Amino acid sequence: MARKKTWNEKLHDAKDLPKVITVEPETGSRWPVGRYVVPAPVDVDAVMRGIPRRKLMTTEGLRQALAARYETDFACPLTTGIFSWIAAQAAVEAEESGAVRGGRGTPWWRTLKTGGELNPKFPGGPDRQRQLLEAEGHEVVTKGKKYVVLNYSKSLYQPASK
Repeated sequence: MARKKTWNEKLHDAKDLPKVITVEPETGSRWPVGRYVVPAPVDVDAVMRGIPRRKLMTTEGLRQALAARYETDFACPLTTGIFSWIAAQAAVEAEESGAVRGGRGTPWWRTLKTGGELNPKFPGGPDRQRQLLEAEGHEVVTKGKKYVVLNYSKSLYQPASK
């Protein structure tokens, strides 16, 4: 039986990514016409690592930062979401193994879903993300069955363009 890959191995498995793809009008693709990037997992991790303390970024913001980095119209929403999850899991794995100390790992908890919602798929679910966000001074409230950061848009981080 094959050994299961660690989260860190998954993070560093580029699978021939990134790829920049052009969607032409006549292709009938479900994607909008234009150029888009399918990022590598480490690309998503790099953007997440750049989010400063007390700042936040949504997955849409991640996609915008990746599109700017690769000079494309947009970044793939599916892979960006999956790779942010892998980056979060790899960060927790590294912390738990002692490979990362003193908060030098990826601050995955600063990445939110659209509308400031906490990501239930991140390590420890929304409860763990809420604890880490509140430790940085953010107020987290419930909205129906979801947790959201109150006034999250005031704390959004915009990375510098190239």
